[in-house]
Amino acid sequence: MSVALLQGLQEWYLAQCAGDWEHSFGVTIGTLDNPGWTLSVDLTDTDLESEPFEELTEDYEDKSGWMICRKTGAKFEAAGGPEKLEDMVRVFLRWAASAA
Repeated sequence: MSVALLQGLQEWYLAQCAGDWEHSFGVTIGTLDNPGWTLSVDLTDTDLESEPFEELTEDYEDKSGWMICRKTGAKFEAAGGPEKLEDMVRVFLRWAASAA
């Protein structure tokens, strides 16, 4: 993952840490067995909790090129192929920046 994207995710996370949020909520990056990545960001008690997000889907025949990003309840959730982790973080950060 590019340094800028990692730095941006760290900065967003740190901005949410006010003493309580980080004890119950957070950011999770995981893997899928098909293979791929997942990204889940808890939005409860953040400025993004009530912000709309239009689902984004990229579906390619190449197994590494698919991606889906959506907001489900108070979570930003994304999943994608093994080369899509940076794209998923980028989508989240762009949305967070546009909602600020």
